[in-house]
Amino acid sequence: MRLKRTKLPKFKLFVKNECKLYLLGLLSWFLFSTSLFGQHSVKHGIKTVVIDAGHGGKDPGCHGSFAHEKIVCLEMALKLGAKIKAKYPDINVIYTRTTDVFVELIDRANIANKANADLFICIHANAGSSSAYGTETYVLGLHRTEAQQRVMERENSIIALEDDKGAKYKDFDLSPDAIIQLQLQGSVYLNHSIEFAEYLQKEFKKIGRYDRGVKQAGFLVLYKTTMPSVLIETGFLPNPTEEKFIGSADGQEKMSAAMFRAFENYKGQMEGKPVASVPIEKNPEPKPVETIQEKADSSGLVFRVQIETSDRKIALNSSRFKGLEVFEYEENNIFKYCTGTYKNDLSGAKNYKNELIEKGFNHAFVAAFLNGERISIEKAIKLAEKK
Repeated sequence: MRLKRTKLPKFKLFVKNECKLYLLGLLSWFLFSTSLFGQHSVKHGIKTVVIDAGHGGKDPGCHGSFAHEKIVCLEMALKLGAKIKAKYPDINVIYTRTTDVFVELIDRANIANKANADLFICIHANAGSSSAYGTETYVLGLHRTEAQQRVMERENSIIALEDDKGAKYKDFDLSPDAIIQLQLQGSVYLNHSIEFAEYLQKEFKKIGRYDRGVKQAGFLVLYKTTMPSVLIETGFLPNPTEEKFIGSADGQEKMSAAMFRAFENYKGQMEGKPVASVPIEKNPEPKPVETIQEKADSSGLVFRVQIETSDRKIALNSSRFKGLEVFEYEENNIFKYCTGTYKNDLSGAKNYKNELIEKGFNHAFVAAFLNGERISIEKAIKLAEKK
């Protein structure tokens, strides 16, 4: 059974007025910048993880010739949780469902919020043509393509199966204005969500999955979460090759193992510890930032704006940087590129980030460095407050 697309109740739809969008983003930043310090900080360390298997019960999700999304997602979720619990017994692993039952979208977020979770991992499978393939990971944000919008609409449309037919979501504002405001208020969560999503995509690529990238869209299941949150589209079930992989026990084991390695990498970064060794490759300690300015400019606490991530080196004078002066550093075998130098000035870096988004660097976010080495935003905020 394929779920029919249902019109969402009274949602403010995304618009294409980019000028208005970014001007509003800048205005929202000025309104909320005074309250960013000390708000919405991510706790040090990972103590509780909520794993959400998409769909379930009367909501089957998409399907292929033999595999159904609700079953595939549940199998991967349970395998991932088991791996985390086996390696880290002190971590509280919570599932939004452990059987084939229907769970409303808002309840999934509420489970994570009530548990005061440090990370929310939502696992799905993609619909699409029989030739579509690959894995992509989403964070809450503005969709940039019609394809991303279709994924969002499909996942959000299941509210039509809820008891009130989605009436409870009528006040959920998915307009660009509201999404930008949410991103600004939860900027630390968004930054960490993107970082975890990058780790996921890197690990999926290692096991041979096509990397469709880290993307943003207005998923209702992520809208109300108050912690770093991602939604993983593990593969396209209508594609026979993809279905054979993620629909099999072996494929589910490989995908859950990749998710677990990404979790370990993210956990290590959050806790400031060396990343645990994994079978595929050794993850080195982050290398110092390499700058094209004087080395002294990297001393002390510096905020920069990260604009690019790649598994291969990119020339600092590449046209993709649009003439910007960039700084490169390597972390867990991923090359990351930043621009700007704001000493003890988070506000200035935030303003510059918004300017860069306006120039087309859609996934730009603020990163912090202490004496040339990457540190968490939480630690940087605390250091900046002492200045």
